[in-house]
Amino acid sequence: MTPKSGVLLLLCCVFAIAAVGCVFELSSGEPDFGTTTTTIILALSVPLTIVSFLWAVQDTRANQE
Repeated sequence: MTPKSGVLLLLCCVFAIAAVGCVFELSSGEPDFGTTTTTIILALSVPLTIVSFLWAVQDTRANQE
């Protein structure tokens, strides 16, 4: 693993935690940051989780060859 892929995996974990937290906040009825802000955070964190994970995998595979 390279430092770049490690940072990307760290970001992936942070984005995934944010997404799960937003789902729980929205399901509780009254989110702390408001519905609009929490929905925006959720809408951004899900694709960023996927993209950062895929970039980390690509970087690791590229450096193994």
